[in-house]
Amino acid sequence: MQLRERISAATKQAMKDRATDRLSTLRLINATFKDRDIAARSADGETKVDEAELLALLVKMVKQRKESARTYEEGGRLDLAEQELAEVEVIEEFLPKPMSDAEISQAVDDAMTEVGASSIRDMGRVMGVLKGRYQGRMDFGAVGPMVKDRLAAAG
Repeated sequence: MQLRERISAATKQAMKDRATDRLSTLRLINATFKDRDIAARSADGETKVDEAELLALLVKMVKQRKESARTYEEGGRLDLAEQELAEVEVIEEFLPKPMSDAEISQAVDDAMTEVGASSIRDMGRVMGVLKGRYQGRMDFGAVGPMVKDRLAAAG
């Protein structure tokens, strides 16, 4: 089942269950997707937003909410922090299972081999391959330094 269909089904179920907090988060996801569709609309009226881009939006939403929760906790607003973290849980349901450290290491090695990476100048190409294949499954903020270290050692 496609991501949009899964979110739509979850929204309908949340309405039936009268789960207002969950429903609010699911509607927020749908609104974010619609905003992206509108931004991507071409002159002929077609929308070209693929699954990888939608997953990237979900990852961004999770990151934003975690940062907000941390800010709220520092400010002593635990009620708002809990609300943000509850939204994170709902959003993460639609993300693929995160990769293990061993899987990430293997994926980095495979991507480096595929593009023939031999120096730090190849980092963009390696990261491009990883982002294309593993969007939503790995934290690219943590993977970037790993790729950089391996390329520095190789070059």
